[in-house]
Amino acid sequence: MKPKLIQQGAEAKIYLTKENNILKSRLPKSYRHPTLDKFLIIRRTRRETKILQKAHTLKINVPTIIHADSQNIQMKYIEGDRLSQTLNSYGKAKQNNTMQKLGKQVAKLHENNIIHADLTTSNVILRTTAKPKIYLIDFGLSYISTKIEDKAVDLHLIKQALQAKHHQNHEQLFTAFLKGYKFEDTHKILERLEIVEKRGRYKH
Repeated sequence: MKPKLIQQGAEAKIYLTKENNILKSRLPKSYRHPTLDKFLIIRRTRRETKILQKAHTLKINVPTIIHADSQNIQMKYIEGDRLSQTLNSYGKAKQNNTMQKLGKQVAKLHENNIIHADLTTSNVILRTTAKPKIYLIDFGLSYISTKIEDKAVDLHLIKQALQAKHHQNHEQLFTAFLKGYKFEDTHKILERLEIVEKRGRYKH
């Protein structure tokens, strides 16, 4: 039985394997020189693998890697709700609790200088078990950075995602997120977030 294609993005195809695992396979780009293309695929796959392994070691809720090579990453499948599709259907208490859990996970990332760089509710899964857990997925754009600016941009992305897909109560949801987003640099990052948001408004 061939792996089942479940998602295709600009950078990669995502398959569900017969063992019920996730296989992420980066796509070659015909517009790039073959040598450069191969170099970029290898570098980005290795970077994503290292960041997932680091996050897992730090007990941050991310997919567990089973196997990785220069182009593919095989991970354990996480069964649950993708927040982009389900968050609006939750009751208010569950919404707030879920967003606070997400804030705690992102705080762990940032405390350890991991920038997700695609922080939206499409890349968050709530594992629906007896003890619900938030998982962050798709670290294809992630990188390591100590810069307050980069962490503020991550927050800007999740805030924009809430405004776009969960606009009915996006302010309440972001407030709940911030209740979980607590560590030494939180205040500096929120101050920088204000600057990032002002910069964005001036562009329009």
